[in-house]
Amino acid sequence: MAQRAWRGWTADRQHLSEKSRTFIGDQPGPSPLPVVFHDPRLKSVEWRDLVTVHRLEVFAEPLLPAAWLAVSLVLAGFGHYVIALGCSFFFFLTGLRLVHNAFHSALGLSRRTTDTVLWIMSLVMLGSMHAVQFNHLRHHKLNLSEGDVEGRSAEMPAWRALLYGPIFPVLLHATALRYGNKRLRRIVWGELLLSAFWIVLVFGVLHSSVLRYHVSAMLVGQCMTAFFAVWTVHHHCDRTHHLARTLHNRIKNALTFNMFLHIEHHLFPRVPTCHLPELSRRIDLVAPDLRSKIVF
Repeated sequence: MAQRAWRGWTADRQHLSEKSRTFIGDQPGPSPLPVVFHDPRLKSVEWRDLVTVHRLEVFAEPLLPAAWLAVSLVLAGFGHYVIALGCSFFFFLTGLRLVHNAFHSALGLSRRTTDTVLWIMSLVMLGSMHAVQFNHLRHHKLNLSEGDVEGRSAEMPAWRALLYGPIFPVLLHATALRYGNKRLRRIVWGELLLSAFWIVLVFGVLHSSVLRYHVSAMLVGQCMTAFFAVWTVHHHCDRTHHLARTLHNRIKNALTFNMFLHIEHHLFPRVPTCHLPELSRRIDLVAPDLRSKIVF
């Protein structure tokens, strides 16, 4: 059983590498892999049964951000902008969860439908989610080494990561346009033009205070991603057994929708977010030290 799990994990590394070449091409990654990927204790971790996304989970995943978005817009419509901002934060968080699973084909959807999800979320969250996907797959391939654009803020102090925020989405898009293949560049430009058209429509034509609020909130969210989505889970980490951080507290994980179970995600990226708590439990049984660095 342990040997079967090990072969599956090795195949998962190969799957991620092949998936990254869809947009990245054959750019060489760092060698050797981080030490944690050679940890023999992980041979006994059964994870392949956690990859399957059940029908209810397929429907629940997109409904999660949709619900937070609807509540935020309703509250903004009644002028309760402070409360709406909190709901917009949770929409952005669960939106990241949705696209993050899409990046790894972990939504239980076809490739075409998954791409449609990324197009829709590009419009709602602004920017190009395919550009973010490009950099995220490189992040897994390069693992905080040179060239890992997404992971760059992990080396910064917290205050600098916050100031770096507005530069981060620009750099992600520029990197995707520079290193992505022709198909990716067309998609990124298409999503960027769609976002630009939406912004002009909202602020220049529709004159809707609710939509102006939402677009403004998403622009702020994009500027906070380097800190909340990268720095929080990778600061003071390195290319050893401490590649990323995690959370042990069930209440904190519930409040953050399991998005901070991050070392678990790096070890087994094909496991969808909804199954990370069980994966975390299994890893903890054989290698608890891998989960020693906590997010908060």
